Amino acid sequence: MSNANTARNSPVKLLDSAPAPEAPAAAAPADRPAIVDGKAPAQKRKRLFMILAAVIVLATFATLTWLWITAGQVTTDNAYVDADVALVTPLYGGPVAAAYVSNTDIVKKGQLLVALDSADAKLALAGAQAQLGQVQRKVQGYFANDAALGGQVSSRDADIAHAAAQLASAGADFTRARVELSRRQALSASGAVSGDELTQAQNAFSTAEAALAGAKAARAQAIAQKTAAIGQRSVNSALIEGASPEDNPEVAAERAKVAQAELNLERTRITAPIDGVVAKYAVQVGQQVQPGQTLMTIVPIEAVYVNANYKEAQLRQVRLGQPAVLTSDLYGGSVKYHGKVVGISGGTGAAFSLIPAQNATGNWIKVVQRLPVRIALDPAELRAHPLRVGLSMNTDIDVSRR
Repeated sequence: MSNANTARNSPVKLLDSAPAPEAPAAAAPADRPAIVDGKAPAQKRKRLFMILAAVIVLATFATLTWLWITAGQVTTDNAYVDADVALVTPLYGGPVAAAYVSNTDIVKKGQLLVALDSADAKLALAGAQAQLGQVQRKVQGYFANDAALGGQVSSRDADIAHAAAQLASAGADFTRARVELSRRQALSASGAVSGDELTQAQNAFSTAEAALAGAKAARAQAIAQKTAAIGQRSVNSALIEGASPEDNPEVAAERAKVAQAELNLERTRITAPIDGVVAKYAVQVGQQVQPGQTLMTIVPIEAVYVNANYKEAQLRQVRLGQPAVLTSDLYGGSVKYHGKVVGISGGTGAAFSLIPAQNATGNWIKVVQRLPVRIALDPAELRAHPLRVGLSMNTDIDVSRR
């Protein structure tokens, strides 16, 4: 109570004791740090804007630099390793006697891959050689007959000469018999010649006439025999004319059969046609193979190339001979291959598909097409870092070089 009354009775003291009016004077020094703290975010924002602007400038510069560097290049990752593989097929049929390789083996050109049973081929070769010997002897007989037929022609000339002499003799006898007969007939009218003498003269004339006819026939026969001998010799000469016994067509034909038999025997040993790696191996010992049957495939890993499928718009400036830089997913970007464009396909894959796309429809939608571009690689780089068919590649073609 006393305190309350004292308060009422002394208002001045209450006012003096109140701290409220002194608060603004005390708060003034505390506002200065708040103003400093308000400037700090602005400075930070300004610094961040400067950093962002620098980043944008650097990114723009890097982008322009990259565009300038790659302005003369066309790039695609739709590229794959390919190769002209060699199919190993037998040219002579028979059972497989031995197989010397398998899948993934590296082989060299001429290396023995498969051996077929050669028994039948050896027998065929022996038969062909025997037939060749027979024909050689037959042709030698042709040449021997030529000399014999030449002798027959000469003999027929002698026969003709002999027949001619006999004909002349028979002609003389015939003339004499005819003269004698004429005389006897002239004297028989006067009775100077008896009937027996006339008869004998007539018989002598008939005999001489027959002898003359026989001589003419003999001469004609001798001429005919000579003509036949000449014809036989001509036939024989046609068989041997223009060739020696070794070059005679009959001998040459049999010699070709022997060569074929030797070739068939050699083909029982199937060798590698190229250097490469064995793939798609399909050979079993004892298997009966036929000519043309695929036994395996050899991939020439040192002669592979890349088929890069570029979009049609990227091919405007692509030309044959332009250089290219390639990387493989197998080795990464650290290994670079250098090649050049050696070919551009004549059509898209869709154009050569079994069922080509038919775009003449109402709901046609354009699809960007791609054309395969063949890029040859450096053999030295392939030897250092071999590639396999089907691997993915990244290709950059320098189209600035025309």
